[in-house]
Amino acid sequence: MDLRCAWMLCVLCLVLTVQAFTQEGFKEVVLKQLGLSEVPKLHKRDLVDLVIPDHVKNKYMSMLKRQRVKRRALPSLAGILRGIPGHTGMAREVLYSDTTTRQKLMFDMEGRIPKNSEVTMAELKLFKKPLDRANLPARQSHRPVSNARVSVYWVQRQHDGTNRTSLVDSRLVPIRESGWKSFDVTQAVHYWLRNKRQEPLFLEVWIEGERVGSYASEMAKAVRFTSQDPKDKALGKPELVLYTLNLDDYGSPGDCREEAVMGKSTCCRQKHYISFRELPWAQHWILEPAGFQAYRCSGSCLQPPRALRRLGSVQRSCAVAASSALPVIYLVRKGNRTEIEAAEFPNMVVERCSCVSDG
Repeated sequence: MDLRCAWMLCVLCLVLTVQAFTQEGFKEVVLKQLGLSEVPKLHKRDLVDLVIPDHVKNKYMSMLKRQRVKRRALPSLAGILRGIPGHTGMAREVLYSDTTTRQKLMFDMEGRIPKNSEVTMAELKLFKKPLDRANLPARQSHRPVSNARVSVYWVQRQHDGTNRTSLVDSRLVPIRESGWKSFDVTQAVHYWLRNKRQEPLFLEVWIEGERVGSYASEMAKAVRFTSQDPKDKALGKPELVLYTLNLDDYGSPGDCREEAVMGKSTCCRQKHYISFRELPWAQHWILEPAGFQAYRCSGSCLQPPRALRRLGSVQRSCAVAASSALPVIYLVRKGNRTEIEAAEFPNMVVERCSCVSDG
């Protein structure tokens, strides 16, 4: 680890472990990660009809999947996770445009997550209908198109009645294949758990061309998934499957228990959620994710015997021992242009806490 990274980790540790977490402290860390002196000054026109380019979306999803693999190293063994299928019985519509098909989904979440359990994985299962070749456009002379881009978004309903979406998974789906397709929507369920107001979980499925161009868009329109509409008689309605872990039996090692978050426990990792949507300086600048579970270190450490302290042994305190990166999509000003970029912020998620000697 070079000196700059070490310094950044120290700053972040300080921000995440201090109870009096400040917006300014976190903002300073984020700006330094990007090498910026201040938050980009954006105009309203920069935020109208924003479209995340495919190459940025693909880079972000690649980074997100890499981080998920790291974090799934903890308990995800068969027989430990409990799969809870979700049924809705609520109709939502399918919207069509020149370039994108949007399918809206709504899942009732009431009573679906057992008490004292953690959602370790959530899976959206969509049944792709058999291809109706009558919907295919006339064959073109240029490069053939085999796939459509299918992206899943979590929809957050704002207090002013508008909606805001967050990308949670995206993949290429073969146009000519039918059957069940699965998408990882764990992040969407975690967002809902953080923001829930006794309302359902809203998702949107976007079906777009595999690449830029009218032919790819026309080919993507042939992709159809079954909907939640009772009038859709096709078999295989959309399903939301939650995999939960009973924390009584499989509590994550090193994490604080609910009753011990007041600092009276031994050194442990405490939940600490940061919402970009609630930070005034970040809500229009950082596009994805909506927020993240940063965690912080809390609790006391056993101190050396007095005899050792007289010999110069220093105080031990609870601090970050390991951390991981956070993938983000953000806006940046380059001259008179506003561009959308994806990057990883290193050392943003506390993975492990430990007692260390001060100094």
